[in-house]
Amino acid sequence: MSSKTSEANPQKLRLGLPKGSLQDATIEKFAKAGWNITVSSRSYEPYVDDPDLQIRLIRAQEIGRYVALGYLDAGLTGHDWIVENGVSNQVHEVGEFVFSKSTRQPTRWVLAVPEESDIKCVKDLEGKRIATEVMGLTKRWLRKHGVKAEVEFSWGATEVKARELVDAIVDVTETGSSLRANKLRIVDTLLVSTPRLVANRDAWKSEWKRHKIKTIALLLRGAINAEGLVGLKMNLRQTDLSRLLQSLPALRNPTVSSLSQSGWVAVETIIEEAVVRELIPKLKAAGAEGIIEYPLNKVVY
Repeated sequence: MSSKTSEANPQKLRLGLPKGSLQDATIEKFAKAGWNITVSSRSYEPYVDDPDLQIRLIRAQEIGRYVALGYLDAGLTGHDWIVENGVSNQVHEVGEFVFSKSTRQPTRWVLAVPEESDIKCVKDLEGKRIATEVMGLTKRWLRKHGVKAEVEFSWGATEVKARELVDAIVDVTETGSSLRANKLRIVDTLLVSTPRLVANRDAWKSEWKRHKIKTIALLLRGAINAEGLVGLKMNLRQTDLSRLLQSLPALRNPTVSSLSQSGWVAVETIIEEAVVRELIPKLKAAGAEGIIEYPLNKVVY
C-alpha cells in the first residue's frame, strides 16, 4: 500500500482522556464540542460517536508518558503531570484548556504545613520530611533552592499526614479551602497547572492525525469559550436602536438586520449569562420586544 493510500485510509486516532476527578468535566466538554462519549463501568474504552476516534480513559498521571511513548496519539492531561514525568520535550503541546472539576481556576501544587508550624519558607525545610504525590517536582524544587529534605511518596490522604507523620506536604489545590479546613497553611507555590492537549511527535507529523487533533482542539476550545455565555435576540423599532445599543454589553458589536416590517430591526448578540437578569428589564425599557435568550455550545473566535 502506498503512503498516499495509507494517509487516505488512516487508523483511528488514539486519544487518552483523564480518568478520575477530571473525567466527568472532560466528557461534558467533549459533548459540547460535538463528541458524545458513553462510559461503561466494565471497560476503559468508552463508546464515542466518531468512527475515526478511539478513546482510552487513563489516569492523568500516566497520559503524558503514554503519549510520549506512542501508545497514544494524543491526550488531555495536566501540565503538572507532563512536568512530573519529564516529558515536556518529548511531546508536542497543542493547546491549553482552562477547566477543572469544579471551577475554571488553574490548580496549584503548594507546600503546606500545620498552622502552628515554625516552617515559614523553603529554607526552613532543611532536614525535614515531606509527603507528596509529585516527588520529582518536589525534589527539583528543593534542589533549586539548595535545600536537603526527605521526600516520600504519598498514596493519598496527604493532608492528614501533615499533622502527625511528616513536617510538610506538597499537595494540589484549586481554592485552598480543603487545606484551610484541615488547619493547614500554604507556605509557597511550586507549580500552577492547567489541562493541556498534547500529541505524540510522530502522530503530529501525520497530516491526517494532525488535522484531526487540531479539529478536536478547535471545537474543545469553542466549548470552553461558551461557558458562562448566552445568546440574546430581540426586535425593536429602528428609532430605538441607538438607545438600546448604549445599554447592551457585547463581545463585539451586535448583529443588526432589517425585518420585513418597515422601520423595525432584529438585534442579536452574545453576553455573559450573569448579567442577563439585570439586562433584560433594561432592554425591555429601551423598546425591545420578542426577547429570546438561548444557550451556546461553542464560541469560536
